[in-house]
Amino acid sequence: MARLVTVAGLALVLGILIGIGAVSLDRAAHAPEARAIKEPDTSQQSSAPAVIEAPGRRVTIRLASAAPTSAPQIGTMAATTAEKLATASDGNIEIKLFEPNTLAPNAELFDRVADGSIDAVWSSPNFFAQRDSVLWLFSTVPFGPSASEYLAWLSYGGGQELMDGTFARFNIKPIVCTVLPPESGGWFRREINTVEDLKGLRMRFMGIGAKVMRRLGVETTAMSGGDTFFALQSGAIDAAEFSLPSIDLRYGFDKAASHYYFPGWHQQSSLITLMVNMKVWDGLADAQRATIMNVCGDNIRESLAEGEVQQVQALQEIRQRGVNIHTLPKPVLDALKMSWTQVVKEESAANPEFMKVWESFHAFRKSYAEWRNLGYLP
Repeated sequence: MARLVTVAGLALVLGILIGIGAVSLDRAAHAPEARAIKEPDTSQQSSAPAVIEAPGRRVTIRLASAAPTSAPQIGTMAATTAEKLATASDGNIEIKLFEPNTLAPNAELFDRVADGSIDAVWSSPNFFAQRDSVLWLFSTVPFGPSASEYLAWLSYGGGQELMDGTFARFNIKPIVCTVLPPESGGWFRREINTVEDLKGLRMRFMGIGAKVMRRLGVETTAMSGGDTFFALQSGAIDAAEFSLPSIDLRYGFDKAASHYYFPGWHQQSSLITLMVNMKVWDGLADAQRATIMNVCGDNIRESLAEGEVQQVQALQEIRQRGVNIHTLPKPVLDALKMSWTQVVKEESAANPEFMKVWESFHAFRKSYAEWRNLGYLP
């Protein structure tokens, strides 16, 4: 009899415990945390389909660089971009970076990314301005803005919308991914004191700035970096515009000419752009597109800071090598600016797209001028 009472007692206690557990589980099931987990299951019973966030899939982008990846900033930032994207995306974005003329000749890169045979290109848009002169305005502008003013127009003055529209015609998504500091005004075998000194000068000059120089009687020619050095050293040309002091130093131009002029009136700041085939861009997950945009934004910060330091160091070494560093005389700069005004008129008359973008760019600069003049030291 005692054993029976004991068993009955144990059963009663066990029943009470089970009851308490059931109440606890029922309460837990109605807690907010539990509902967050359960809702996807119960939602399938409703008429609306379930929305499921799939994890970002891994993507590999074949990126052709138009500049050697060893070149300061214009090339090294391409490698930096690949590293940052791998880290920021937790491996979901892999960039396979190719040196110039590897996937296709440099001159064909724009067309190859447009037709999708190359996923993306790393370059300054002015490399491809023969396709459309408006690309110059999304690259660098003679007597143009500082980096901060350029970025202000792009981000808040309608520039990015115009840039997107221009590149969309070629099936390309453009993302500004690096900003370079001013270039030099060029290397000269003799001093330039007057506008007359420019007439008949044989000079390597690229981009829309070459049109400006030709109006002043300069015989311009386009050539690669290595060819430029040997032509200048041998006297086949009298002068050469090339790049930033840090890149000019790397190419050894101090051994080819002894007069180095500033400012780089033709390139006060330069935009380096990641150009992605539109089908590739549209096929990325939202998070992947956001990651690319964020990494390029961080590149702009890094390139602006790094570029300034690199030029300080390069100029110090160039001067130590015995090069004479000059400032272009004001009458020469004034003549160059007047020539640029004429080139703008010619390009605007010849290309409606150039005119449309120039009008936006010029209007923004006019509105910005008061702040630039009041807020900053001359």
